[in-house]
Amino acid sequence: MNSDEAVPAGLPQGRLQGRSVFQQAVRDALQTAAREGWNEIIVCDADFADWPLGERAVAEALQAWSRGGRRFVMLAMRYEGIPRWHARFVKWRQTWDHIIECRVCRVSDALSFPSVLWTPAWVMQRIDTEQDVLLCDHEAARRVGLRQLLDECRRDSSPGFPSSVLGL
Repeated sequence: MNSDEAVPAGLPQGRLQGRSVFQQAVRDALQTAAREGWNEIIVCDADFADWPLGERAVAEALQAWSRGGRRFVMLAMRYEGIPRWHARFVKWRQTWDHIIECRVCRVSDALSFPSVLWTPAWVMQRIDTEQDVLLCDHEAARRVGLRQLLDECRRDSSPGFPSSVLGL
């Protein structure tokens, strides 16, 4: 997609603010990913506490998006709260483990850790997680820059958040 191409349908553009605006952008992006068949989604946040991952609409969008050849990458500092906050997401994650990669990033400052939803056609970055200020864009330069940032985070990470815990 180049700058002459249209913005993906239904996705916000520009600088926005507010928790509900952020959460709606996540919902809209995942629904668009399912509708348009994007092959990859990367999400990154310190702990995903305020993401709407546990909502029925999000689980349905992820289910509609899921199939072989797709890839979902999740980068976080910690995953401890996800089973409590996002039970539907955890169930989806267990079903689709073969297309999901969850990584724990070694960063000490949660405020400087990126909060991003990246897709091949559109990105959303919260530049201020306390005030929920976000930038949404479809421009190639922004997508490439954020992808490089996320790749760097992934390189300095280890596997985390297993889909199931096996015990004796």
